Amino acid sequence: MIIRIYVRASTKEQDAQRALAGLIQFSQNYGSEYVAYIENESGTKLNRPILNQLLSESLPGDILMIESVDRLSRLQQSDFEILKQQIKDKGLRLIVSDLPTTHMQINKHNDTITTSLLELINNMLIDLLATMARLDNEKRRERIIQGLQRSGYKPTGKKANLAKHNRIKQLLAANNMTKEEIAKAVDCGVATVYRVAKSM
Repeated sequence: MIIRIYVRASTKEQDAQRALAGLIQFSQNYGSEYVAYIENESGTKLNRPILNQLLSESLPGDILMIESVDRLSRLQQSDFEILKQQIKDKGLRLIVSDLPTTHMQINKHNDTITTSLLELINNMLIDLLATMARLDNEKRRERIIQGLQRSGYKPTGKKANLAKHNRIKQLLAANNMTKEEIAKAVDCGVATVYRVAKSM
């Protein structure tokens, strides 16, 4: 049995090492052999290279260990069902460090009411936490969009021309040209000059 520790951060700037150190220490309760998988991808993606590698390398009876459910999934429900099936098909035992009911050993060979109830509770809690993680992500995106709309920002898909923006700032600071004259001199739209002026 190998403990496969999966640590995910959305960006490289986020600190995945902190979570990894805690999970390595926690994994010693289950065995000494572990493999760490660190991924910098959004939890809203089902197809993640490192997660795919983990699933590919896993053997029946291995443990998939994560810090919290949102590190594994912020997926839409249909995609989360696919991921859960992949984990089940590989015969992995999912242990979530901040979900104590997953820490208990479930005896598959002894079909007791307790075992069935514990499996049911774990599945319900994991589903609930995955749904909450997805909803939290959707709310955060909605708040960002609302904030941008309130600020008057309209995404165009084009990146700002920093050289032009810097030149506009210089001409605005000199205060001897109209905004229309600056737009003509820098070869841009008047709206761009107004946006740069507002940002100053």
